This record gives sequence, structure tokens and C-alpha cells, in this order.
Amino acid sequence: MLWDKDAERRFFEECLDERKVSPDKLFYRTKEGRYVAYWEKDYEGEEGETKETLQSRNSYIGDYTERWVIEKLQTIAQGFGLHLVHKVVCPPIGLSTRSPGDVGFCRTGQKQQKPEDIAMILEVKMSVVWNWEYDPVSKMVYCIGDFTTHAGRPSLLRSDTMLKAIGKSVNIRISSPAAASIPIVIVGNTPITRDYYDKVDYLKDVGIIQGFLSLNPSPLDSKTSELDIKETPRGGFLRIDNQEELESVINGFLTDKKVFFSSMKAEKELGEIIEVANLERDYEMKARKFLQLLKGGD
Repeated sequence: MLWDKDAERRFFEECLDERKVSPDKLFYRTKEGRYVAYWEKDYEGEEGETKETLQSRNSYIGDYTERWVIEKLQTIAQGFGLHLVHKVVCPPIGLSTRSPGDVGFCRTGQKQQKPEDIAMILEVKMSVVWNWEYDPVSKMVYCIGDFTTHAGRPSLLRSDTMLKAIGKSVNIRISSPAAASIPIVIVGNTPITRDYYDKVDYLKDVGIIQGFLSLNPSPLDSKTSELDIKETPRGGFLRIDNQEELESVINGFLTDKKVFFSSMKAEKELGEIIEVANLERDYEMKARKFLQLLKGGD
């Protein structure tokens, strides 16, 4: 199973029962004393009440979803003889101990990696999607609505989340030529807003990010909502609907070897580079020569 209500319920149960996290760290408390995961859209509160943003839940859901992603991808990584490294560090490509990669497909199991030993980087941008209510008497957690019923903007629906994911990916790409052949994939559990359709498609087209994936097949209770898209026109965003599709997509990222390149040249100089590269014997040698000349090599 991929991300669903049961996975989300288990997050709250694990925090409350196993990790003994206080409900105030995971839920908002309404004026009636109810504990809810998000402010409901029709909740007005009392006069002068401040609806403060609940930040304390972020670290818990971040750790939980990253471990959940590793569990779902473990078999795929093993099939390629790779290790899944949580919080992978690789300073040459901008992954420091302060800003590591969330999950790395790596050829060794160490946290600290060389660029050539990283086969793919995943940035996990998952969060609580549905609204939940906690009953302190029964100690139970109940789902009370999908993301259209609450005031929160979870996962990839948040503009700041998208911008952070894009910014980190760009930083990896421009840190070193060693990152040129490493796929970068953003993993979420919601659709994206229409404002980002063209952006994610362009990021995929130019090779900065290989894809934005949602691992939540049914984020909305309504099966006909136009908000719940399967994919953007050119595939920059894709909703994964089952484990088989997830395996197929991840296998494609790992086997479809591509190289990122970026440059700004005068048309005359670009034409000269193309002409010189075209003198090589085969397509692969032409490509290598073209990339070498773009970087200023002979």
C-alpha cells in the first residue's frame, strides 16, 4: 500500500503511543477543547483568538515520512544492489550535514558519500494530508475530512515547499559537474496547484529535477475532483497509484542514463561547438565532445 489514511493514522498513533508525544505538539486545540490536525475552514474561533501555526509537528512527520519512503523503496534499491541512505551527505554537490539529502540511492551504506557513488537523490516533501481529531478520553484518532475541508495547505500544495524543493535541487545541480548525471526526484503526498503545472514540466524538460511524484493515490474523498490530477501535460508531476507503478517509475530513473548541461553561448560560438562535435565517430562521442566544449574544454 502507498500513502493513505491508514498510514497517516499510524503516524499519530506512533507519536502518541510509542513516542509519548504530547497532543499539543501534534494538534491544534479549539475553543471547545477539541484537538484537530488542522483548523477547519468554517472555524471562526473566539474574538481576538490567534490561530498560531503549529510548527512542532513538522519534525515528527518529516522523520516518519522519510522512514516510510525508505521502507517502500527498499526492495527496488536491493534489486539494483544499492543502499538507501537516510540523510545522505556529499559536500561536493552541496549536501552538507546541515542540509543533507533526505534519501539517497547509494553504492555504499555510509552517510558520507562521494558523488560517483550516488545513483539518485530523493527529497521527501510529505505531510499530514487529511484532517484528524484526537479524542483524549478514548485515545483514538478519527479522520474528519480531506484537505479541501481544512485551512492547511499540505505537502506539494504549499508554495514555500515547492520553492524549497526547487531551490535545493538547483543548488545540487550547480554545485559541481559531478552532480550532472544524478537524478533528483521530489516525493510528496498531494497534487500540486495549477500555478506550478508549467514550472514542474519545464524543470523536467531542462533536467534540473527529474520529477515530482505524489505517492498518495486517493488524497481526496471525492473521486471526481479536478484538483486530483494524474499528471501534468509533460509529466513533470505524476501521481503514483500502486506499488507496481512506483517500481516502474523509479526503475526508469535509475536506468535511463542522462546528463544535465546548461550554458549560455552566442549563436556563432554554439554553431562552432556543434560543428566540431559532429566530427566525432558516433553519437556518444559526439555528445561527450559537445559537453566538453560547452564547459570550455578542448
